[in-house]
Amino acid sequence: MDNNNLNIEQRLDRIEELLLSQKTVFNINEVAQYTGLSIDYIYKLTHKQKIPFSKPGGKLLYFDRTEIDRWLISNPSKTVDQMQSISANHLVHNGKHL
Repeated sequence: MDNNNLNIEQRLDRIEELLLSQKTVFNINEVAQYTGLSIDYIYKLTHKQKIPFSKPGGKLLYFDRTEIDRWLISNPSKTVDQMQSISANHLVHNGKHL
């Protein structure tokens, strides 16, 4: 494949990504692409009800982008600085000195 074809394919991929980012409701393929998770893993998460989804009519799965965004950042990990600050605040509020 020459550079021109690769460049066109890269541009088309970018256009698809931009179009996907404009959608507010995803199907299973789109949510997998959006999150970077496999379709199998998405199905597993829906089965365990660990990811927000809708199933109108009881068959097809749909995912609200806003809910997926919230879900993606729902369990943040604190930095060392944040944990030290929380610890220091806890000690100060409990009348103990460092």
